[in-house]
Amino acid sequence: MEKSPEVDKAVVEFLLRMGDNTLVLGHRISEWCGHSPVLEEDIALANQALDLIGQTQLWLGLAGALENKGRSADQLAFLRDAWDFRNVLLVEKDNGDFGNTMMRQFLFDAWHIEMLKALLKSSNSQIAEIAAKAVKEVAYHLEKSADIVIRLGDGTELSHQRMQHALDNLWSYTGELFVDDDYDEIVNSAGIAPLPSSLKHKWDQTINSVLRDATLALPQTSYVHKGGKKGRHTEFLGHMLAEMQFLQRAYPGSTW
Repeated sequence: MEKSPEVDKAVVEFLLRMGDNTLVLGHRISEWCGHSPVLEEDIALANQALDLIGQTQLWLGLAGALENKGRSADQLAFLRDAWDFRNVLLVEKDNGDFGNTMMRQFLFDAWHIEMLKALLKSSNSQIAEIAAKAVKEVAYHLEKSADIVIRLGDGTELSHQRMQHALDNLWSYTGELFVDDDYDEIVNSAGIAPLPSSLKHKWDQTINSVLRDATLALPQTSYVHKGGKKGRHTEFLGHMLAEMQFLQRAYPGSTW
């Protein structure tokens, strides 16, 4: 597909989705700083949050440059309203307990790693370069979250119950990760990014393997919560943004 305004718009939309996913999830897990069950996990989550925010700067920075409206990564993060965000609903869900947070992290990490691996072959060299940096970080994220899911799932009776409850609670939000729309079709046709649906098989393999080791039962529901990629979000995102964006909204243009 030749370069065109349609392709440019779709690429910006794709970049916003990638950047908003990492921004929202990064902020969510940063909320655990100082509150995790043990110091090791507290530090690990803080570092993962920093990884995700660093990736956000790259994704949103490139989106701002390509849309050519003079918006920086910071402006895209702090000056958009909830309906302008394009993250999937899964990442904006409230943290809940530690088990719920780690289950959400695992479900997203398993998708994130497959997306980044596919983006290494992107026809857009800047996207491929971002993916090359991020995939190393996310490989660790997945290793860490999968290990905790297994340890808690196959741990005590109480930890097993909590992890099963977390999985049941979050499962219907995973389907949105694999929903294709017009923007996905355009960037895929241009060789820029894979169709989300094409990632499902390998994601299933990872999920099934880890859940088997964790002795957790795969939920049978087929219902899919979706809308985040189109700007239709849960109340959780609005509450999060009210806190995250407060200083920039109250004192526009302020810098450190």
